[in-house]
Amino acid sequence: MTDIGCQLYLISPLDVGGDFPQRLERALEAGGGLVTAFQLRIKDLDQHEAARLAQPLQALCAAHDVAFIVNDSVPLAKRIGADGVHLGQGDGDPREAREELGLEAQIGVTCHASRHLAMEAGDAGADYVAFGAFFDSTTKSSDHRADTEMLVWWSGLFEIPCVAIGGITPGNCRPLVEAGADFLAVSGAVWNGDEAAAVKAFAAQIEAAQTQSAQ
Repeated sequence: MTDIGCQLYLISPLDVGGDFPQRLERALEAGGGLVTAFQLRIKDLDQHEAARLAQPLQALCAAHDVAFIVNDSVPLAKRIGADGVHLGQGDGDPREAREELGLEAQIGVTCHASRHLAMEAGDAGADYVAFGAFFDSTTKSSDHRADTEMLVWWSGLFEIPCVAIGGITPGNCRPLVEAGADFLAVSGAVWNGDEAAAVKAFAAQIEAAQTQSAQ
């Protein structure tokens, strides 16, 4: 077991209009610093509209010292001056993203359940690797299923942070924290209900897991 400070990485729902900025603010405040990254995941919008929707969310993240990450799109990340980009396996090379976004950008890579892909991403300069899905997800279907051994292996060998993703809830997250996940990437578990209560529930479980692993 690894005693590390696991943090929350919030992933947006596909609809970030309406009252979503207020919901994001409640979630960030409820975490008391537990949320350290937010990913904007929106589909099928032109860059102008995406940039418009991103603006208030990006400002909130900056005010709470939360990294603002754009999913998939290096051009959008560059256009709005995001803190980084998250790349799926078909979304481009981390080296090229680094050239576009600069040395300070946070670049993450989806590695599914593959040690090989994770090591490739690390060699290409990724700032974090994401493993999953760990559980069935209502947010995004996945043909890949990772297990806690992947987190134990990675955190024991590499300094690059690892993110666990896929169907993670307060009720099932403790084994992932105990196995060494640096971040829990969560979406539906937060946005499908009371976001503040959900973040507080994650905080309680993460603290319990870390207390257990320290004993």
